Amino acid sequence: MSLKNRGALSNPEGRFEIHTREDFDDGWDSEEEPSSALETILIPEQAKSIISRNDSPDIGFEQSINPYRGCEHGCIYCYARPSHAYMNLSPGLDFETKIFYKVDAANLLRMELSKPHYQCLPIMLGANTDPYQPAESKLKVTRSILEVLYRYHHPVTIITKSSLIERDIDLLAEMAKRRLASVAVSLTTLRIELKRTLEPRTSSPQAKLRLIHTLSDAGIPVRVMAAPMIPLINDMELERILELAARAGARHAAYVLVRLPYEVKDLFKEWLATHFPDRAAHVMSLIRQMRGGKEYDATFGQRMRGEGEFATLLAKRFKLACKRFGLNQTPSIPLNTEHFQRPRPPSNQLDLWGEDS
Repeated sequence: MSLKNRGALSNPEGRFEIHTREDFDDGWDSEEEPSSALETILIPEQAKSIISRNDSPDIGFEQSINPYRGCEHGCIYCYARPSHAYMNLSPGLDFETKIFYKVDAANLLRMELSKPHYQCLPIMLGANTDPYQPAESKLKVTRSILEVLYRYHHPVTIITKSSLIERDIDLLAEMAKRRLASVAVSLTTLRIELKRTLEPRTSSPQAKLRLIHTLSDAGIPVRVMAAPMIPLINDMELERILELAARAGARHAAYVLVRLPYEVKDLFKEWLATHFPDRAAHVMSLIRQMRGGKEYDATFGQRMRGEGEFATLLAKRFKLACKRFGLNQTPSIPLNTEHFQRPRPPSNQLDLWGEDS
């Protein structure tokens, strides 16, 4: 049974759990239909640090911040789902309904930026889970992080599927004037009926196109992410996505092949069998062809693009479409690190940031 506004159809155990669960009929029939809506639970997380470092050669950033763990957007393909297993929670529905947020993110960030050995490099927001998922409208963790980066002239790049980012255009537009901000908008499909099951709580395709236009008009560099591309599900939309994004104001583009690490494989196959039973086997066959016979291949250089005939054709289509619609025709301008102003270290525990008072 599909649950309202949720992507996963089940809540399987994570790979580190020591207990397993199994549904069974206890004989107590209920006359009431079970609710198809699940409550979102917000859980404060006392993090010790805020910036994560990356040394993967096929990812275009070295530093990132994830304000949230778990994501209400419910994208069934999300490669971050397995991270909930480390919390002894399910990568299924738990990932979408039990959202951890970093309560002291702004102060943690100030402290890290103030360290003498800190090297200013662009920070990515949204590398794992969306910094503008619905909880952000209430919690404003991402906003607090941006305010710190804005104050100290630190460059930031953001990837999101949500038009909630428009709330922060006041900061982003000012930062963009100094080459301190850029945004990537993930546009997976133009079909609202597919969006409702594939990534149920993200903004609509039309809203994302309006977002690209709004950001571009505000002088903020915008990249469209046609991601992930899933054979026989949305890959046929690639050219149209790039065309409409270019019309809306995007000047650069990228795509990523669907990735199915760990528990995501089974969740995705369950979703396929429910929503596309006529082609589920064919979809997985093509994915295996692009992954060297496996359902997932984490090899650097291949995990984003895949291999084989279908992957090669997809890469050619992307390149031709970008040329046709004027995307990626000039190099993207790197963000500026020269304006960074290191925060003054806190003088005592009672007045951590007296410089701001």
